[in-house]
Amino acid sequence: MGKLSKADKKLAYDAKLCRLMDEYSQILIVAADNVGSNQLQNIRKGLRGDSLVLMGKNTMMKRSIRIHAENTGNNAYLNLLPLLQGNVGLIFTKGDLKEVSEEVAKYKVGAPARVGLVAPIDVIVPPGNTGLDPSQTSFFQVLNIPTKINKGTVEIITPVELIKKGDKVGSSEAALLAKLGIRPFSYGLVVQSVYDNGSVFSPEVLDLTEDDLMENLLLLWLQLVLPTLVLPLLLLPRRKRRRTSPPRSPMMTWVSACSINLFCQV
Repeated sequence: MGKLSKADKKLAYDAKLCRLMDEYSQILIVAADNVGSNQLQNIRKGLRGDSLVLMGKNTMMKRSIRIHAENTGNNAYLNLLPLLQGNVGLIFTKGDLKEVSEEVAKYKVGAPARVGLVAPIDVIVPPGNTGLDPSQTSFFQVLNIPTKINKGTVEIITPVELIKKGDKVGSSEAALLAKLGIRPFSYGLVVQSVYDNGSVFSPEVLDLTEDDLMENLLLLWLQLVLPTLVLPLLLLPRRKRRRTSPPRSPMMTWVSACSINLFCQV
C-alpha cells in the first residue's frame, strides 16, 4: 500500500477525531511545549486503558470539530475551538478526570537550559563544591558568582539566582549549568483546560474538595437569597422597623451584616 496523500491524511484524521468525539465526553486540553516524541510515547503507554492522547495541528483539529458538529448537530464540542491555541493536544478519557490529570503530571523529565530558551522558573545555583579545577574561577567571575578554592577545586560560597523566570537563557549561563551537571527545567504535558459533557473549566476545579464546594454554595446562597430577605426590612421606616424586628441574636446580627455588605456591593 502506497503512502497516503495529504488529502487522504486529512480525511483519516477527521474520521479519527470524529470517532473519538462520538465515544468520549471528557477531554483534557494539554500544552505540549518542549515535549519530545519518546516522552509522549511513554505518556501514551501510561494512559492506556481509559484514555487516549491525540496530537495534531490546531487547524486540523478545528476542522475536524466543525465537521463533527455539522454532521451530528452536536455543537457542544465547538466550545473547544477557542482553546486550541499554541502547541496543544487532546486527551480523551473515560476515567476520573482528576486521576488522569495526576497521571499525566507524573511524566515530566528534566531538561538542560539551552541557549535562547525562556526560563519557566527561577534558576538558583546552590552553594557547595563544584568539582571544577581552579582554572575555571574566571568563568564564575564573569557571572558574578562568589567562589573560593577549597581542596584544589572551586566552591560556590552562597546561593546565586542565575536566571530569572521569563528571561532567556544566555550562552554563559547555559555553559555553566552544563559544567555543573544541572538540568534546571522539567517538561511534560500540562493540563490547561478541562472539557466535560459540553462544559469547559479550569483544571484547578479538579482539586476542589467537598468542603470547598459546600463553602462556595454557602457564599452563593448568601449572595442570592439573603439580600432579598433583608432588603424589605432595610427599606422600612426606622420606627416601624423597631416594632417589627425581633431581638437579634449574635448569629442574626452577623448574617444581617453580611447581607448588607453583599447588597451594597451589588
